[in-house]
Amino acid sequence: MRRTTVRRTAVAATAVSLALLVSACGSKKEDSSAKDEPKAKASSGAPAAPGGKALSKAELDKLVLTQADLQGHKVAEATEADLAATKGVSSDKAECKPLVDAMMMHGAGTPAATATRKIVGIPQAPAADASAEEKMKAGLGALGATVTADTLGSHDGQGATEAVAGLKKAGTDCAGGFTLTAGGEKTKITKVESASYTAGDEAVAFTLTVDLEGQAGTAHMVAVRKSTTVATFYAQSLAGKAEQPKAVIDAQVKKLG
Repeated sequence: MRRTTVRRTAVAATAVSLALLVSACGSKKEDSSAKDEPKAKASSGAPAAPGGKALSKAELDKLVLTQADLQGHKVAEATEADLAATKGVSSDKAECKPLVDAMMMHGAGTPAATATRKIVGIPQAPAADASAEEKMKAGLGALGATVTADTLGSHDGQGATEAVAGLKKAGTDCAGGFTLTAGGEKTKITKVESASYTAGDEAVAFTLTVDLEGQAGTAHMVAVRKSTTVATFYAQSLAGKAEQPKAVIDAQVKKLG
């Protein structure tokens, strides 16, 4: 692999914290909380919040996806170190902050509590008698897997509705792109386009085009509101072109009820 390709990938990963998400592949802190609860509880929907009251972190932890909820994927809890590392990421345009917050696992708007999981699709392993070329191809395929940050954020009052509205406005205001700065490295998002996803009480989706040293990469963002909870999903790939993580989103929305 050429040095410029390696650097391009590293810069993009730094700017959008992809390296943090990819750590889910080897994380020892696998999210297995569902194993400690009956399946009926694991699949229960988000409880109605009386008076628009936000759910607690403990309640969100019961609603966020676990390993038992999603076959063919590795699910890991985002650590405090993961979340702390994203706090220094900034944008050159204030109006794009709602998008950046969702990208950086902070949730939409100003949530009272959050719960985040890092999810990556598990590629099919090569056969035991596979050739060296087939094994190399499988390894490259693993690097190209879509990695998703799934963040649940709970809000008081009309906070959830306002959070989704804020993302919609930011998507329009930042359609021409913006620049992220992280650790002294800059990455330009050249375009933010509306995408399609329908679920929950309301939803919004975007496709983001990322400038990877002259080559266009693709990332996806989706937000779904269910009552006072907003689930945000940000998906990327080390190969540069991610797919909208429909299986992940569908599973999370189903669990929210």
